[in-house]
Amino acid sequence: MTTTPPAESPLQTTHLLYLHGFRSSPQSHKARMVAHYVAQHHPQVRWLCPQLPPSPKAAMALVRTAIQNWPVRQMAVVGSSLGGFYATYVAETLGCTAVVLNPAVSPSRDLEKYIGEQTSWHDPAAHFYFAPEYVQELSDLQCGPLSQPERYMAVIAKGDELLDWREMHNRYSASHLRLLDESDHALSDFDTHIDAVMDFLQLA
Repeated sequence: MTTTPPAESPLQTTHLLYLHGFRSSPQSHKARMVAHYVAQHHPQVRWLCPQLPPSPKAAMALVRTAIQNWPVRQMAVVGSSLGGFYATYVAETLGCTAVVLNPAVSPSRDLEKYIGEQTSWHDPAAHFYFAPEYVQELSDLQCGPLSQPERYMAVIAKGDELLDWREMHNRYSASHLRLLDESDHALSDFDTHIDAVMDFLQLA
């Protein structure tokens, strides 16, 4: 008699990376909320939320170095806005799970108008320069169609005042979608969605 071997159980996430958006930081509301959730409910999970440099090339180099020894099958990445674009690059490069929150779809187009001196949202005294070559660096990180859209969850707000929700929806239409009728770019109501995000991530 032939027996069918049991299906392999999906591995739980033991390592979680959070990537913040443009002009943002690890002090963002969503980053701190996720950090608190992980610490409270999944203290054994390795958590990392680095301060990303303004250069996209340097930002991804920093991330690659930071996670080079992480187990790809047991890691996930969450990214907000520009961080969502970065998270998609990481997920497509490594083949890991990703959650994107109001993700930037074409930042090389959208951020061109921000070339010059900028300030941080969470520390107005902190200045940085967004150089013209960073636009090309963003273009270099642009991925094609998602290779495995089922590995992604996208939380998209129709009320996003900075990014076009339709563009985000089209990009992640085959993924697990949480489409919000209102809300805003910052997802000010993120506390009502964090449980669904964490359920998708399958934290250990």
